[in-house]
Amino acid sequence: MARGGQGLARVAVVVRAGAAPLWWLGVVAAGVGVLPAGLTGRRIGVLAGAVLFLVTAGAVAWTRRGRYLAPARGAARAGKHDVLQDRAVTLRNWRRGHRWWLLLGFAAALGSSFALPAAGGMLLAGLGTGLRLKAAWLGRRELAAGQLFWVRVDWLSAGGGRPTGKRVAGYRVTGIGAGDAGPGGGRR
Repeated sequence: MARGGQGLARVAVVVRAGAAPLWWLGVVAAGVGVLPAGLTGRRIGVLAGAVLFLVTAGAVAWTRRGRYLAPARGAARAGKHDVLQDRAVTLRNWRRGHRWWLLLGFAAALGSSFALPAAGGMLLAGLGTGLRLKAAWLGRRELAAGQLFWVRVDWLSAGGGRPTGKRVAGYRVTGIGAGDAGPGGGRR
């Protein structure tokens, strides 16, 4: 990065990076988790899982929204020498940095199926859905502001996450057409 430029990652992409792995691991864990009858029976397990899915998706989507908007208020315009990180690189960094947590969550969801069938998998799927909803909300805020929010890569956590962590002093902004990801972190 010549002349003092910084590497920048899209905030919405970082938020959305965990949505797909959590969703798919949750769906697989719930599908496999239905096979054993468990201690409570399949019907109670699936109903409890549905409640967990809805509550978790809502909680993840609605909590800490102010923490995402606070750095955006004082955001500086991205510089001429700043380098915008590709969406695929951001996703890969997040997934590599969190692979053990994803594996541990999947194992816990499978293990919980012997007590409450499918509930653990539906909880994981709810986490993924909540992250996707939060990224979509962030995308709507970006469209309303007419600018995309970026965070310096060196301010992210070691695993490539936490775009609102303690190290993040503020965001950088660009126009809507910058980068290879649309508002909300999805593909263009």
